[in-house]
Amino acid sequence: MHPQRERLHNELHARPSIYFDEPATLHHYALLDEAGACEAVLARLGELIGTPPDREAVQQILEVEGLTLKWERHTEFLTLTLLVPRAPEEEAWPAPPALLDTLVGPNHAQLISATQVLVESAHRWAGRPSDYGFRDPSGSRVGDGDAIVWSDFRLTDSGVNRLLLVNQGLDAFRLGRMTRRLLEIETYRMMASLALPLAKELERELQAHEQELGELSERNAEREAESSRPLLGAISELSARLERSGARSRRRFSATEAYSRIVFTRIEELRESRIGESPRLGTFILRRFRPTVHFCDSIHRRQQDLAESVARLNDLLRTRAQVEIEEQNAEMLASLNERTSSQLKIQKAVEGLSIIVISYYLFSLFKLGLQSLDALGVSIVPAVAAAVLGPLGLGIIGVLAWRIQRVKRH
Repeated sequence: MHPQRERLHNELHARPSIYFDEPATLHHYALLDEAGACEAVLARLGELIGTPPDREAVQQILEVEGLTLKWERHTEFLTLTLLVPRAPEEEAWPAPPALLDTLVGPNHAQLISATQVLVESAHRWAGRPSDYGFRDPSGSRVGDGDAIVWSDFRLTDSGVNRLLLVNQGLDAFRLGRMTRRLLEIETYRMMASLALPLAKELERELQAHEQELGELSERNAEREAESSRPLLGAISELSARLERSGARSRRRFSATEAYSRIVFTRIEELRESRIGESPRLGTFILRRFRPTVHFCDSIHRRQQDLAESVARLNDLLRTRAQVEIEEQNAEMLASLNERTSSQLKIQKAVEGLSIIVISYYLFSLFKLGLQSLDALGVSIVPAVAAAVLGPLGLGIIGVLAWRIQRVKRH
């Protein structure tokens, strides 16, 4: 059996919901995995239950101080969900138990989402969300009408977002899954929105980069007499800045896309229907959440398009510089050809002069020889000497010319 088979198969049962009956309150916190926050929370949880947390586990449902606590480890955040049963006479929005403050308090700076879901019974519901402190709330029938959800999506003084779920026909299993969907919508919505401040910062940077790219394009189009090297250096510097900002934002924008898809899917799974004239819960969220996602996506695509434009301009300028180099090389080759031709003409002139000089030298030697014979008493007839020296001189000149040509060929 493959060593990963059992683990991969059990992924079907990973991250189960907490199953319960109303009335109850769920406190849900999500903490970013920064500065070791997740490990610190799990370590404190291990001290409370007396058992170190399982390093390989991604979630656990535990009984802590008589309450049901579930923790889930995600890629870049950790969630804690505490289920607290409610007595009929208990106040509507009870304060979080001290257990949560013990676990989360030291890492409150990493808290990205805090949600409280009040699960109410149908017979205790009077039909007025204002009785629970909501102002201009949004509401929907969910689960094919088996439950009602209300919220005004306003944070309390302690930074908690409140949702009211009125159960009208959900059993414990469906109720657990429904509250899980609501909590995931809020958690993933906040995680997806983490890219918004970065996108606004990049928007200002991209405006400056686009203006700079326009100026560089104008300089390249004008084909000024300036060297291509300064323009190529400026384009390379702009490309490096874009690559740096892309590396800084690529992961965040990709996470936003993934988280937003989960939010959209969970809203569809609610199977909402309208309650009177109130806006539906999903419609309220999407009307304000979709622009955030679209803005981040547009900044991401704008960043990619700008990087591609800079790369094209860089390639164009490099091609232009290459053409200029080839033209310079052609001019240099033409100059070398002219110089070689001149040297060849000089060489031929030197060769001719060399034949003349050698011939003159040999004729001078024969003349001295004849004069020496005349001094020794040997009579030399000028006509005979001329008849002998003429062909001999021509033969010597021919031999010299043939020898020089042979040396040139080799």
